[in-house]
Amino acid sequence: MSTAEEISANTSFPLPFRVVLLTGLGILGWAANLHGLYASNIDAVSALDLRVESFLPKSPYPLPAHRWTLHGRRLWMPPYTNIYYLCASYFLWFFLTWSLYSLGIRGSPLFADAFKYIAAVSLITIIGVTICPFDALFKRERDQFLRVLKRCLFPSSSNPIYFSDIVFADILTSFAKILGDFCLSCYMLLPGNSILGQPHVSGWKRWLLPTIMSLPYLVRLRQCLIEYRLPSNESRRPLFNALKYATSFPVIYFSAAHRAVLLELAKVKGDEVFRNPWHGEHLLFRLWFLTAIINSFYSFWWDVTHDWGLHLLKPQDRDSCNPPPRSEVPSPRDSSGFPLLSRHNSEDTVEGSENDDSRSQEYHKPRYHSLRPTLLYPAYVYPLLVVINFVLRMTWSIKLSSHLHLQTDGGHAIFYVEIAEIVRRWLWVFIRVEWEMIKRNQEASKAKDEYQLDVPSPSFR
Repeated sequence: MSTAEEISANTSFPLPFRVVLLTGLGILGWAANLHGLYASNIDAVSALDLRVESFLPKSPYPLPAHRWTLHGRRLWMPPYTNIYYLCASYFLWFFLTWSLYSLGIRGSPLFADAFKYIAAVSLITIIGVTICPFDALFKRERDQFLRVLKRCLFPSSSNPIYFSDIVFADILTSFAKILGDFCLSCYMLLPGNSILGQPHVSGWKRWLLPTIMSLPYLVRLRQCLIEYRLPSNESRRPLFNALKYATSFPVIYFSAAHRAVLLELAKVKGDEVFRNPWHGEHLLFRLWFLTAIINSFYSFWWDVTHDWGLHLLKPQDRDSCNPPPRSEVPSPRDSSGFPLLSRHNSEDTVEGSENDDSRSQEYHKPRYHSLRPTLLYPAYVYPLLVVINFVLRMTWSIKLSSHLHLQTDGGHAIFYVEIAEIVRRWLWVFIRVEWEMIKRNQEASKAKDEYQLDVPSPSFR
């Protein structure tokens, strides 16, 4: 892309609006995750503790949100419905402000900075609505987001980490570059700076952006260390998981250091340096490339083996390909006693118990496959997602590498990589939640077997 084309692209769709759009795609992806899990009969509401609390009748037995009815009448909408409405409102605001900006500049970069206040108003309004304390504009969904964000940023070192916090923090790592772009956008919107290009920084300020991008990985790293130090933990798995996130920091900071080198070379050789940022002869590039390869392959292996529980990338025992005997143990349940892997029944009620037995038998019957003993999705889905995850993982380090997009200030090529990362994380969530439910089912089955062994058999005299 030529310089003129880059200026034209940044004029028509500057970085602040790209940040707003990518964030909206993330909200849409989360709604689609809940929708897809709900349609697959996986109770993500209970698994992720996304409960309805504000308008439901008082009860000592908290039920999953999809089960709440009263006198045969529903008091709920599916958990993803309001998020879709929130997403629609969000995109409406985005298209309104972006259209006003586009009409104002009339395609000319000369007017871009004069109308950048529209982008500023767009960002400020979104932040203001998110933290708004009034009971309006999807307050329950906003409060859920803020509560999870607070728990992730300030976790207790003595309490277990919620599964919802783990999923949220992992999603946040996919938005690391977007978080950096958001902070950069705020800086570009300040008086005296241009919306068309990244302001030049030097000294310690050049490390500010990579530090901001590394915060999501720091959050997830701390969660893993807390899990490892819990008295109830007897595994080193959280420690190896923490190592995965620790490998992200060299990728980010070696890239930032390489960027500084390129800026210094540009003072001698001119802007031609930015045309070919792959300077393999430089030691910093080699270090960045090595750490990027290690991080990408390690993260991919962890996704497939641990986050998804698949057997593709770990040594196979002779018995691993043989399905275990079918067990009729009901699926894991929340505190109300309803299964977490269940067929949703639209006639469930909170009063009466005549349907409890039938509900307890309604669970998603697993399918057995060599990928792993239990599959809740069609078998062809898993290899397909593994291939997609591998391809997109290989581009994952690119979006964290600021030296690869110096010329376009975040550039449209990187914009498409960020969209691909959102899609990858969206697909990842489906299998991650499914595997968590399967593990809970296995733990429930094991606990029941142990309980039956401990209870003495009745003696008859």
